[in-house]
Amino acid sequence: MRPMSTLAPVSLSHVCYWYPAWAGRAAPALWDVELELAAGLTVLCGDSGSGKSSLLRVLDGLVPHFHGGRFAGRALVAGLDVALTPTPRLARHVGLVPQEHEASFVRAGVEREVAFGAENLGVDPATIRRRVGDCLERMGVGHLAGRRLSSLSGGERQRVALAAVLAGEAEILALDEPTSQLDQAGAALLVSVISEAAAAGRCVVVAEHRSGRLPVPDRMVHLDRGRIVGAAPGEAAVGPTRRSRAAVPGSGQPMWSLTAVSAGAGNVPVLDGVDLAGASGEVVALVGANGSGKTTLLRVVAGLLRPLSGRAWRREGRVAYLPQDPGSLLHRRSVAAEVRQTLRWSASSEDPAPLLGALDLEHLLERDPRDLSGGQRQRAALAVVLAGAPSLVLLDEPTRGMDAAARAALISVVSALADAGASVVLATHDLDLAWALSDRVVQVADGGLCELRAGPAPDPAPEQASDPAPGSAPDQAPDPTPDPAPEQASDQGPAARWAGSR
Repeated sequence: MRPMSTLAPVSLSHVCYWYPAWAGRAAPALWDVELELAAGLTVLCGDSGSGKSSLLRVLDGLVPHFHGGRFAGRALVAGLDVALTPTPRLARHVGLVPQEHEASFVRAGVEREVAFGAENLGVDPATIRRRVGDCLERMGVGHLAGRRLSSLSGGERQRVALAAVLAGEAEILALDEPTSQLDQAGAALLVSVISEAAAAGRCVVVAEHRSGRLPVPDRMVHLDRGRIVGAAPGEAAVGPTRRSRAAVPGSGQPMWSLTAVSAGAGNVPVLDGVDLAGASGEVVALVGANGSGKTTLLRVVAGLLRPLSGRAWRREGRVAYLPQDPGSLLHRRSVAAEVRQTLRWSASSEDPAPLLGALDLEHLLERDPRDLSGGQRQRAALAVVLAGAPSLVLLDEPTRGMDAAARAALISVVSALADAGASVVLATHDLDLAWALSDRVVQVADGGLCELRAGPAPDPAPEQASDPAPGSAPDQAPDPTPDPAPEQASDQGPAARWAGSR
């Protein structure tokens, strides 16, 4: 690790920042920020859109050099003036893991990705090999060294992104929602890494909605509408905001079922002979470790991944599928245009105003989804897939990047859909959400399923839905989706996304 400067690692004086006019944000993203950070752990907290990500981008120069816009005040990072220092030079001192870490990948393979930053810093090959192996092991993904990134689950990719930043051995670490897709084991490893870095005299700055998953920080900074407003209050828990169930779980008609299904990327099964079914008006939560097969199961139910063997059935009707990467759904120039497109394609006359209000999106309707914060973009993606009264709702890590208020809103929206007769399946590492919202909690592990909390079993699928031969298409309406990419890959083409996503 390079020696620390004798100056404070981060010193911000009267920093103000406005994104470019085309981003549709008249208000400043940061306003009169005065902040000095020493070695140790600092946690940034605040609602979605409060300025946490923008502040982290200042540290490595993405603001203003990459994002453009107007920048005022003075920002010194590792003794360098951010406004006057090119980002490649800042990258020698600052390691950033963005909230949408998938967008930062530049290599196809795990080892090459982790090595990339150190290679660009001119580190010798022998040292790079040692760092790559060490950092992958520290994040618990040493066994994935030879894999392609596209074949990994979202949580596994997040661990790789963290390992890549660690391999650069920067003295300042800037981590944006680093636990958003991590299981409990991955979060524990991250806690250990952060604690070691802070104890070694490095400056670690973390933006995180679920700060309870982090070590006790040396300092907490609370942001509100781009301003620092002091110490952060304790985050509200999801648990008390429990779903009020309008019907007996499992009492509705069968909506989907898996019978002896084996499935996975290529010919390697992640799920091995599993049986599971869901009914109308029911919420099923899938929990389990990163890479256990939760996304695989959702994609099989959605019709985006054909089982290697067994039978997958779902009742005809519109399927709403939210992938782990919300950006893969959002391509139009405004949130309103995205929602209108969903309503057109689903031939729905539904008024989207109640849904948009529940998700607190009215003031963001004319904004480009790509210019929203991570939590705002997640809410926009939810509105896009949930508009038009879907009969089957499949949500993969729906609380990614969400603050406590947004998670409470999600519980309200999903509860209303279930009460109206939709069948809901969600995959999550947010255990508070799983227990607060679901009728049944199912653990996915070692290729199998285990019911942790079960309601009455739904009636069997209709007899007329006969079992197909192993590997054939599910017994349902013809699916125009071409053969899908490997299981967890989020870079589906537009046709595949729309066939199964909305």
